Amino acid sequence: MPASAPTILATSAGYRPHRRLRFGFGPMIGLALELGQERGPRADGPPRICHIGTASGDDKGFQRDMEEAAREAGYELHHLSLFAQPNVEDIEGYLRGFDVVWVNGGSVVNLLAVWRAHGLPEILHRLWQDGVVLAGISAGSICWFEGGVTDSFGPDLQPVTNGLGFLPGANGVHMDSGEGRRPLLRELVSDGTLGTALCTDDGTGLLFRGTELVEAVAEVDGARVTRIERGADGLAVETELPVRRLR
Repeated sequence: MPASAPTILATSAGYRPHRRLRFGFGPMIGLALELGQERGPRADGPPRICHIGTASGDDKGFQRDMEEAAREAGYELHHLSLFAQPNVEDIEGYLRGFDVVWVNGGSVVNLLAVWRAHGLPEILHRLWQDGVVLAGISAGSICWFEGGVTDSFGPDLQPVTNGLGFLPGANGVHMDSGEGRRPLLRELVSDGTLGTALCTDDGTGLLFRGTELVEAVAEVDGARVTRIERGADGLAVETELPVRRLR
């Protein structure tokens, strides 16, 4: 069953330490699945999530770690792989069988290029409109916006301005742990390279209905979500947004 409205959950969160596994799923992924079943639970089994790991080259080891985390959480998880070729013939039909599409981090620049080569932007836009929840972390957050900053080109952060544009403006991720992200975002918003930027600390996320931000959420204490916009004097102005703590 789909979400009740087009929904995107853009985050710097989702995974948490686990005693036995490489990581477990945190409340942020739980929220994504909850949103994906707003119209009622699945009649054919547990919640279903599709992991897309294009940004990390469809790393098979990470895919196995995702499967283990999903098993422990009680979810059914499968993958859309695009390397070296798509693992399914009908990508859109395959993705329609899931409650949530979760996009992992890595190189947002490579992700966007590969997705465009395979027609993913158009497919994902249709799924979004039809109620499949789109969600992700890091590169899997920036991709839904018009742009952001990235280390995809090398160790020095640079702007990316060719995001999918499902959501307006820019996105900053890992703002409390990624050195240099905040000053560069402020500079790029100030000079007009990027539009207004919504920024997440590690452990936080942004929930959108359609293109409207409806709330900021966090799965850790003390993490912040901020908005950086261009003031009347041309300087960047940063505002902290209220955050709902997930349990």
